[in-house]
Amino acid sequence: MTDQQTLEPPAPPEAPGPGSPRRSRGDGSHARNFSAGFVVKLILVALVDALGVFGILSALAVQSWGILAFLVLALVAVNWIYFSKRAIPGKYLIPGLLFLLVYQLFVMAYTGYVAFTNYGDGHNSTKADAIEQISIQNETRVEGSPTLPLTVVERDGELGFAVVQDGDAEVGTAEEPFAPADDATVESDRVTAVPGWEVLGFAQIAEQQEAITVLRVPFSDDPSEGSVRTQDGSTGYVYQSTLVYDEATDTFTDSATGETYTPAESGNFVSEDGDVLTPGWRVGVGFDNFTRVFTDSRLAGPFAQITVWTFAFAFLSVLTTFAVGLFLAIVFNDPRVRGRKIYRSLLILPYAFPGFLSALVWKGMLNQRFGFINEVLLGGADIGWLTSPWLAKLSILGVNLWLGFPYMFLVCTGALQAIPADTIEAAKIDGAGAWRIFKSMTLPLLMISVAPLLIASFAFNFNNFTLIYMLTGGGPNFVGTPVVVGHTDLLISMVYSVAFESGNKQYGLASALSILIFIVVGAISYVGFRRTRKLEEI
Repeated sequence: MTDQQTLEPPAPPEAPGPGSPRRSRGDGSHARNFSAGFVVKLILVALVDALGVFGILSALAVQSWGILAFLVLALVAVNWIYFSKRAIPGKYLIPGLLFLLVYQLFVMAYTGYVAFTNYGDGHNSTKADAIEQISIQNETRVEGSPTLPLTVVERDGELGFAVVQDGDAEVGTAEEPFAPADDATVESDRVTAVPGWEVLGFAQIAEQQEAITVLRVPFSDDPSEGSVRTQDGSTGYVYQSTLVYDEATDTFTDSATGETYTPAESGNFVSEDGDVLTPGWRVGVGFDNFTRVFTDSRLAGPFAQITVWTFAFAFLSVLTTFAVGLFLAIVFNDPRVRGRKIYRSLLILPYAFPGFLSALVWKGMLNQRFGFINEVLLGGADIGWLTSPWLAKLSILGVNLWLGFPYMFLVCTGALQAIPADTIEAAKIDGAGAWRIFKSMTLPLLMISVAPLLIASFAFNFNNFTLIYMLTGGGPNFVGTPVVVGHTDLLISMVYSVAFESGNKQYGLASALSILIFIVVGAISYVGFRRTRKLEEI
């Protein structure tokens, strides 16, 4: 039997000294991690660059120079920051800054700009576009003009007309005037084939009849030279505008009556008799949008009522929800109440349910004809909860109480539990009653924590668009107003109605109202927080 050799563990490697070079791991994991991170960063930046270049080309196509300049600067900043080793903080800040610029600062600045213009239906573009549209809208068929054999063609989803004039085939679309098509096939003075275009048959024309009958293909870029239109998809007729625009005098002249229309400060061509041509163009109107709601008798009355109701709704909503929430919080904060956790869980259910769905459910329950409240609870009563102005306001306050008290209950519960118990016990020992303790100790200590939340709740209810829109839609509506507004509209829902739901959309007026709302809410919040600071000092 041979002697066994004693196996000793190898000695640990010596730690490198201060002057020794740092050893790298031999498995190459550091290099792989670096390469993977660089590749991921490169892919993300390439994706951003691709989207940016697409946006730049789109902005260039529509000649939106402001957006074009912003995208170029943003792409330069992104590429410099993410490929630079000295701008490490910028890698985390640049996404948020870009979104802040686009979705906050730009929106605020653009709203301010629109508020001082007449932007809206009839004034939503430039003067050049208005001149072109006026010429198109006043076109009539030229008497004695030749009838053109017409072929309907299509390319990449775009419709066009192919006609034969003086023996030459020409093709055009709504955006591109007629131009010669040398390679087109002509049979019996009718175009039968055009390279790059699909000739539509009878069935295809019937499917797109509405689009074809409204299609207008101009002879040139000058609207006064007229265009070709068709009613049957096989025969074209020459149309020409009865209003002739003179670029030298910047006027329109009616060729039938001789009446002249000149540009006015309102952004329209107007005759001496006051006749207005539409559409117009966007112009600055100063503070007219801000003063209109006070000077226009048709708007001043409804605007005053809506303003009063907005303040009343916000104040009463905060008061009622806070009162109910505080009462329930005090009740279920008492250790003598059994099953407090179960009750608290049940009380927050209305808060957990989406608000817009709750409003829709309540709208059905409050229906005058077959709602649960009238039919079941009131035994078939016929009460217009949502059609009477005062009952509709009462219903809104009731539904908002249902939606809002759980939030106040949670807030007050947390604030009550933060009040030192020994303070309340000391007051009881001194002989203070329950009302005295609540009035002099509990409520002041509670308000220090809750007051900022009450201010935020007031601001939220001041702009509680969802409840109004889902429950009453702002109705019942006022009569004789130039915009569709109702007795239960808040200022914010009035803004929405002016901008989107009225027959004549007025974005300038809506933007001005938005700024007024911002000023009011900002002033109330400022005063409220100043009062809160004084309360904390006391």
